[in-house]
Amino acid sequence: MRKLIIDLVERTVATYAAAFLGLLLADRFDLTSFSALKAAAVAALPAALTVVKGAVATLVGDPNSAALLARSRD
Repeated sequence: MRKLIIDLVERTVATYAAAFLGLLLADRFDLTSFSALKAAAVAALPAALTVVKGAVATLVGDPNSAALLARSRD
């Protein structure tokens, strides 16, 4: 279970960071504008979907991983 949580946290943080930086770059990286706060809020949506996908993946794939890969034979 600990491995799953670490895996899911890593994937969620990476997704949030990528979405947030992508939105900031699209807005010309202006951290002082209101749109930077909006980008932070919008970037939370893909991160939340990553958590949902990780929860579903435990039912489909390896229960100790947030990946949708086949269950390991261990």
